[in-house]
Amino acid sequence: MKSSGKAPLAARVLLASAALVSWSTASIAAGATVARRGADLATIKVGEESAPAERMLDGTVEAVHQATLSAQTGSRVEEIPADVNDRVAAGAVLLRLRSTEQVAGLSQAQAALKEATARESEAQARYSRISDMYTRKVVAKATLDEAIAARDAAVARLAAARAGVDAAREGVSYTELRSPYAGVVTQKLVQVGEAVGPGTPLMSVAALDALRVVTEVPQSIAGPVRAAGKASVYVGGKSIESTAVTVFPSADPQSKTFRARIDVPPNAPGLAPGMLVKVGFVTGQAQRLMVPRVAVVERSEMRAVYVVAADGRVSLRQVRLGRAHDDRIEVLAGLVPGDAVALDPAAAGMKARQPAPQHD
Repeated sequence: MKSSGKAPLAARVLLASAALVSWSTASIAAGATVARRGADLATIKVGEESAPAERMLDGTVEAVHQATLSAQTGSRVEEIPADVNDRVAAGAVLLRLRSTEQVAGLSQAQAALKEATARESEAQARYSRISDMYTRKVVAKATLDEAIAARDAAVARLAAARAGVDAAREGVSYTELRSPYAGVVTQKLVQVGEAVGPGTPLMSVAALDALRVVTEVPQSIAGPVRAAGKASVYVGGKSIESTAVTVFPSADPQSKTFRARIDVPPNAPGLAPGMLVKVGFVTGQAQRLMVPRVAVVERSEMRAVYVVAADGRVSLRQVRLGRAHDDRIEVLAGLVPGDAVALDPAAAGMKARQPAPQHD
C-alpha cells in the first residue's frame, strides 16, 4: 500500500519538472522573438550636444514700414474710399478732402501764368525793336536800358507765375491722401464731414511684407546679445530665425534696458503688427540632450519617442521638449544619455504593436 502511494507522487514531480522545462524553453524563445523586434530598426544613441544658450524675453511685432498720414491742408473730409484692414497698393487714394478752394487757387495761378507769359512775350518783342533801333543810332541808351529792365522783369514775373502754378497744383494734391507704399490700413482716425487742418492725423498704413520684433534687453545680457547677434522668434509652436539683431547703443535711464530690434525674413508666417511673441536671444553655448525632429511622435498634446531597449524591446516614451535647433530638438525630460531612439517612428510603432508569440 505504501509503495503504490509513492508512485503517483513521483509521477507528479516528473510532470511538473517537464512543464517547468517546457515553460522555460518557451520563455527563452519568446524573449528571443522580443529581442528581434527592434533589431532591424535604425536608432541613434541620445547624448548631450553643444547648442546655443538662449535668454527668453517678450517682444512686440511691428511693421518696418508704417506711417500715420496727416492732413497737409485745411478742409473738410469729403470721401474715405479705404477702410481699416483694406489692402491698398502704393499710391492708392485713401481719403479725399473738399478741394473747392484749392482748385480755385489753381485756376487763379494758371490765369496769372497766362498773363505773365503774354507780358514776357511783349517785353521780349519790345526789347528786340529797341535794340535794333539803338544799333541804328535812332534811340538813346536810356531807352535801351529801359527795354532791358522791362524784359528782365517780365521774365522774373513769368518764373514766379510758373512757381505759383506748381504750388497751387501741390495744394490740390494735398486734398487726396495716398498710400506711400503697398500695405494694409491699420487705423481710420476721422469720419466724412469732419473739418481738419494741417497736421491732423487721418489714417495709418503698414506694409505687412516686412516685419520686425522690438523688445527691451536687460543690461546684464546686452553685451553677449550684441556679440552673438543671433535670435529666434517663437510663435505658434514654431521658431523663426532672425536675419539681423540690432541693439541700441544707449540704455533707457529709467528701466536700465537696451532697446533691440530683431529683423525676420520677408513674409514670415504667423506674424502681424502688435502681436506679443517670445524672443530667444543667443547668449552663449550649453550642453543639451538632443534628438532628431524626425524621431518625435506628436499625438494631440503628447510628444514622445520610440526607445529601443538593450534586449530589443520597443516602447513609446513620453518626453518634454524644449527649443528646436535646425533639424534637432532639445529634450528636457523623458530621456537619459545612452538611450537608443528609433529614427523611423512608423516602423517602430509597428514593431511595438507586434504581439509576443503564444506557447502551449
